[in-house]
Amino acid sequence: MTAIEIAQAGGPEVLTPCERPVPQPGIGEVLIRVEAAGVNRPDVMQRQGGYPPPEGASDIPGLEVAGEVVARGRDAGRWQVGDKVTALVAGGGYAHYCTAPAVQCLPWPEGFDAMHAAAIPETHFTVYSNVFDRGGLKRGEAFLVHGGSSGIGTTAIQLASAFGARVFATAGTDAKCQVCRDLGAERAINYRAEDFVEVVKGATRGGVDLILDMVGGDYIPRDIKALAPEGRLVLIAFLGGPKADVNFAPVMLKRLTITGSTLRARDVAFKADVADRLHRDVWPLLEDGRAKVLVHQTFPLDKAADAHALMESSTHIGKIVLTV
Repeated sequence: MTAIEIAQAGGPEVLTPCERPVPQPGIGEVLIRVEAAGVNRPDVMQRQGGYPPPEGASDIPGLEVAGEVVARGRDAGRWQVGDKVTALVAGGGYAHYCTAPAVQCLPWPEGFDAMHAAAIPETHFTVYSNVFDRGGLKRGEAFLVHGGSSGIGTTAIQLASAFGARVFATAGTDAKCQVCRDLGAERAINYRAEDFVEVVKGATRGGVDLILDMVGGDYIPRDIKALAPEGRLVLIAFLGGPKADVNFAPVMLKRLTITGSTLRARDVAFKADVADRLHRDVWPLLEDGRAKVLVHQTFPLDKAADAHALMESSTHIGKIVLTV
């Protein structure tokens, strides 16, 4: 099969088409003929040498795919050859074929094509597990997501809004802010022109209840200022760097919770539980149009380098997808 490998750590140009053996499904796995694969920030980090795959995972990048089941391993559950699935994987998505744990596969939402189905897993597993599980967001609470026009951001805005939260978002242009409002944000904050701390404190009774932060760096002390008493800060990436100068007195005085997680290295049982609850709680929203998947642009598999260049430009809104 054709796959995209990382020839060496570096820029987008190190993504190189190659020939690899078709992988075979193990116990509890299915083999998917890939029709589309999502492109995500962790793929970029892996290409740059900063996010190696977990032990036992494929070195081929790609954390989400959509396609057709073409083979089953032993104990592969309900999936049959010919089923159309979308799957969260720990690697291997940038290829013609990819194996996936059967419990991490979900059916395409009704009315979805491969391109949109492939853009679901990474963002939806991440948002659901961090916003509603780790972050404990409840109906009526105020929620702020940074990077509101990203794949994570557009997903978080829609799900938080659908489940009854007040939603705030930051983005880097007025056009991106308008997209955030269109998706359900009560207030979108252009971080180049406004201070998100002042905006959210002025619009709420002293701050938001939950912040989902993929920026880190100097945003962290500002997040602490923007949180209400008993507020929670969930960190999922560090585009602005992993270190910050933090005054912890407000953390104590406001009884804040600071936490974070990564998804890729979590075990199959954890991901299976999230998959089940996504199917129950989120699939109905996708199927009846209350939530949608924004795909900014698609690229053929052999143009993965161009897809990564677009990702790094941060000019996209929503998801970038490779088609096979």
